Amino acid sequence: MIEHKKLINGFEYIEIKNTSATAKIALQGAHIFEYKRHYGNPVLWLSESSDFEHMKSIRGGIPVCWPWFGTPRALPSGRMPKDESLPQHGFARTAMWKLKNTNETDANSTEVTFSLSHTPESLKLWPHRFELELHVIVSDTLTVELKTTNLDDKAFLITQALHTYFDISHISHVRVKGLDKKPYFDALSMKEKIQDGDIIFNREIDRVYQDVYGKILLIDKNRTIKIQNEGSSSVVVWNPWVDKCKRMSAMKPSSYEGMVCIESANAFDDARIIKPNESHTLKAMIN
Repeated sequence: MIEHKKLINGFEYIEIKNTSATAKIALQGAHIFEYKRHYGNPVLWLSESSDFEHMKSIRGGIPVCWPWFGTPRALPSGRMPKDESLPQHGFARTAMWKLKNTNETDANSTEVTFSLSHTPESLKLWPHRFELELHVIVSDTLTVELKTTNLDDKAFLITQALHTYFDISHISHVRVKGLDKKPYFDALSMKEKIQDGDIIFNREIDRVYQDVYGKILLIDKNRTIKIQNEGSSSVVVWNPWVDKCKRMSAMKPSSYEGMVCIESANAFDDARIIKPNESHTLKAMIN
């Protein structure tokens, strides 16, 4: 079942229910803000203080960071110079998308596709013509595919991420497996490092891992979540910890205890150049 719904302020979203799971996806940002199988706890974390208002990003779920991750910054060969005046994580996460297709494949699986294209407003921020599609499959696995097509007459470069917030029992109970010996950029120390063993959380972590092709495991007290990416060799791992959490919008001081971000990305050296009339797809499968 697919239902179109609105909050009292007019904020639009669709609700998906099938025999495997339920999901809620906002038209603003094509933002998946709920995914829950019929057994167990929610897979995605959503802040109790999150805004559901026009042009305000939702804190939690899976924000779509596009056409840049973070702020545009210097990349190899000096591409995409940093510009702090541009919106954090791009404009796609607060833009209004169109619900393009729906398909209730069977009782266990539902597919929806959202689309976003260039507008006069987007061209002022990023001067390229494009089509963006987010294809979501809701079943006992959550599959998310972000497809970028270049409609321009020249190549363009993107960085991007599916900025997934995972719901956890407590930050002290979790570890992340699958990134051992991988190089990463530590955004806190601004240094390149190598991962040693599993990731545990006892302080703020903000890292961009490279050369990642295998499955990543988020191991919690009573469950393990598996993440497999395609069209990507970079993964972001983030938890704001105590001090930063207190300063962040739409977060309670203790919010860091119940969430961790493992983001499927094309970031830094994994930036992608897309030629005219060509496409690139970033895919994440979560189960």
